[in-house]
Amino acid sequence: MHCHQFAAQPLTRREMLARCACGFGSVALAGLAGGATPAPPGYRGRAKSIIFLYMDGGVSQVDSFDYKPALQRYDGKPYSEKIEPTQFADIGNTLASPWKFARHGESGLWVSELFPHIAKQADKLCVVRSMVSDFSEHNTANYFLHTGFGQAGRPSMGAWLSYGLGSETQDLPTFVVINGGLVPSGGPENFAAGFLPALHQATMFKPQALPVANLRCPDGMTNERSRDVQQLLASLDAGVAEQYAHDDAIESAIANYELAYRMQQAVPEVAGLDDEPEYIRRLYGLDSKFEGTQIFGRECLLARRMVERGVRFIELTCPNLSGYDRWDAHSNLVNNHSENARTVDQPIAALIQDLDARGMLDETLVVWAGEFGRTPFAQRTNGRDHNPFGFTIFMVGGGVRGGMAYGQTDEFGYRAVENKVHIHDLHATMLHLLGIDHTKLTYRFGGRDMRLTDVHGELVTDILL
Repeated sequence: MHCHQFAAQPLTRREMLARCACGFGSVALAGLAGGATPAPPGYRGRAKSIIFLYMDGGVSQVDSFDYKPALQRYDGKPYSEKIEPTQFADIGNTLASPWKFARHGESGLWVSELFPHIAKQADKLCVVRSMVSDFSEHNTANYFLHTGFGQAGRPSMGAWLSYGLGSETQDLPTFVVINGGLVPSGGPENFAAGFLPALHQATMFKPQALPVANLRCPDGMTNERSRDVQQLLASLDAGVAEQYAHDDAIESAIANYELAYRMQQAVPEVAGLDDEPEYIRRLYGLDSKFEGTQIFGRECLLARRMVERGVRFIELTCPNLSGYDRWDAHSNLVNNHSENARTVDQPIAALIQDLDARGMLDETLVVWAGEFGRTPFAQRTNGRDHNPFGFTIFMVGGGVRGGMAYGQTDEFGYRAVENKVHIHDLHATMLHLLGIDHTKLTYRFGGRDMRLTDVHGELVTDILL
């Protein structure tokens, strides 16, 4: 005889955790990140992942993808148009591009000779020539590009994507930064989770065989022993969590412990580039005589392997090589941009070609961008100053149209004059391509619903398929 008047006594939190073979961290991870199943978007996105190619310091648009013949006509003459008060005092004359431009592909996109490899992928590029930002200084402009806000403390766009869609892999982070050596001005706050649970902040990788510290167990520590330690930590933290009820900080820490344990197996495999065919290694420039190309080639190849394994958002930073600076060419423009372009050109073209050949480009959005551009007039005699008033980025795959240029700057390339695209618009469009309505991706903080695009942002519909 069964009595239905008495229900079984529910398990206490501690009892439940004690009976869970995988520990508290798995519970936390499932709750905070949605397990391995993405949160259902409001509509189906074209892309599943983003590879963000960050060009640290600001590439000159008039020397890369925004061809301006007027600079040749007025080269060496005083710049005749209004100059913004944010520019430095060492303002020189109009400065023509030292590089030749040519049309490429069936689309006829203008690309300078700085990027001979990327030029071959012209028909896949969506070049936005009318980007604008609110900030002229590196720190604030970097925060704005990465977090949609000009000060430190907000979640990075990768963190928002992790929060909004969750993870497609249990064994790798959702948001990864592959650090070639140059952390953006402003520091790791560019990759932080801000007020979101810490689970969503970036994990920093290096483009090396063992890209994360402490992947291997210390001498005398077996995998089984390591698992026991993780479970002990989980049980201790569970006791604290029980006292304080639900606590994002504690549960995120436990989830990160669990993820770190699984990464000990997964990361060496994903970072083991030696199993790639020789032609792929050559394609990415891993055999290059130039160290910068080798490093960035490893970054791009590692990014492709991460996308294959379900990582949502991967940002690549530029290598830190002696003898030249990031793209921040206040002087010696020719050497600065030549060496930086030599570093990234072949690997980026290889990444686009490789993703396309594997049928992955339609579901992977590649974004190439810096925090701002450069001026069409010289700083001193042979450099260019910061320019947030009209600069260029490009996007590839993931639901954007290829072989097109969108927007326009004035005849000198200083200000956007047609179809301006604000950083907030870029963020809104990136989220849209992954199936997220930027107005609905919110998190309650400080008494109001916060979002990546704040109260701004419009979709750039003309560039979408």
